[in-house]
Amino acid sequence: MYDRDINDSTYSFEASGGLIHATLIMQDRETDSYWSIMTNESINGKAKGTKLNELPGGVKMQWKNWVKNHPNTLVLSVKGREDSRNVYSNYFTSDGVFKGHYATDKRMADKVPVFAFHYKNKNYAIPHSRIEDGKIVKIEDEFFFMFRPENSSVYQSTAAYNLENREIEIKNTKWLISNTNCYFNSSEYKFVGDSPDCPPALQGLDTFWYTWSLTNPGTIILY
Repeated sequence: MYDRDINDSTYSFEASGGLIHATLIMQDRETDSYWSIMTNESINGKAKGTKLNELPGGVKMQWKNWVKNHPNTLVLSVKGREDSRNVYSNYFTSDGVFKGHYATDKRMADKVPVFAFHYKNKNYAIPHSRIEDGKIVKIEDEFFFMFRPENSSVYQSTAAYNLENREIEIKNTKWLISNTNCYFNSSEYKFVGDSPDCPPALQGLDTFWYTWSLTNPGTIILY
């Protein structure tokens, strides 16, 4: 999720109809600039080079999981009709890439699902398989907590948090911030407890290695 308010102006974003390395390019109505969701900035137009501000709270999941937790959810509809087909099912379940956009960085296979993010002007990615059931990841002198349910769908978001030098331990099968009552609730997919004790979310996105690496060369792979 990105903030529409940038440099004291409010932007109206929409799909541009264009792709770069098989990833979405947005367009704003105010300056007619183009914005990459993979680099978090404008890549062409009057706003070129302007950074987007990521917002916490965006969660990707399947409808069956969402409606279980939020049974009264309203659905945006076009004349009361919904398309029940999943037109992307073949893409997500096959090894095929979009229109020949193969990764040039061969450290991982093209369609390896990764959680990827920008942090302190560097690009990072970690395979989904490495963070099932929770993992502590070290970046330089900092520690981060990342979590995915075991065998979770590729449609499920990764939960990621910056521990900010807090210590974390497993207690009674829960990931607990030491000396606090803040713990990771896997059903709610977030840390719960006293707000000052709980770590902030780390913003990033879940995608495939080929789309991320083509747009963000020199990515550091975490293990």
